[in-house]
Amino acid sequence: MSKPSFVTLFFGLFIFIFPALTFAVEPGEVMPTCLLEPIGADKPLDLQQFKGQVLYVDFWASWCGPCAKSFPFLNEMHAQFKDQGLKIIGVNLDEELADAKEFLKQFPASFTVVSDDDKSCARHFAVKAMPSSFIIDRSGVIHHVHLGFRPGESGELKALVEKLLKTKSAEL
Repeated sequence: MSKPSFVTLFFGLFIFIFPALTFAVEPGEVMPTCLLEPIGADKPLDLQQFKGQVLYVDFWASWCGPCAKSFPFLNEMHAQFKDQGLKIIGVNLDEELADAKEFLKQFPASFTVVSDDDKSCARHFAVKAMPSSFIIDRSGVIHHVHLGFRPGESGELKALVEKLLKTKSAEL
């Protein structure tokens, strides 16, 4: 069985067997703590270190067609909003890091890309589709969960990010 098929089957069975856990992280809840390995760097990254910024956490894999389509949008958002406090973290879930690196050669990322080698962060966020995106406010509270990516949805996602960027932590 190929890796994409295995991963898809795994997530599908997980959702079927544990349906109550599929929405373990919902809007209004505090983001989970995750330690992740930056691709091409040595120092682990903790999502909690970005409190005070608006976070767009995007779980992706090299075999995911919609993920490839989302990278130009994420690069655009990063360029437009990074100086206003947006931090985009792309969390790779490939079995082999080489697959992620090959994908990044074709679809370069201007935002931070990390690897979730043991898939613990994906479990904490209850990732169930590729890509799965979580928009988190400056206080660390999840405001929006988005599954998949279709270019027509980018305006709505961008508007939500802009709204959160205009809100200071004390106002949340």
